Amino acid sequence: MTNFDELSEFKKEFKRLSKKYRSLADDLKTFKKVLLVRPLGAGKHFIVMHASSGTTIVKAHLACRALRNNHLLRVIYAYIEEEEKIEFIELYFKGDKANEDRDRIRAYLNSHAS
Repeated sequence: MTNFDELSEFKKEFKRLSKKYRSLADDLKTFKKVLLVRPLGAGKHFIVMHASSGTTIVKAHLACRALRNNHLLRVIYAYIEEEEKIEFIELYFKGDKANEDRDRIRAYLNSHAS
């Protein structure tokens, strides 16, 4: 059974965005159900950004019903296969920020290196 965790930065971003997009909590629950079946996702809305030693970093579109174009939210997460764990790293609105925080991802990978 896969378990989920969130970095503190992700929690802050989620809290801020969920005030603006009221469906976000339910949308994230739905997203987690997809990840339980396919931890690395499937299709063009999931991109593997990094893969090494059992940890895979994935960038995915997060469908948000509160948005007209429901693919403007991005979520970055790590799948740790050995622990069957998914850790959410970053959540952002594509209109506010063009790309993910690569420094945060790098810091995450460095702190979780075996």
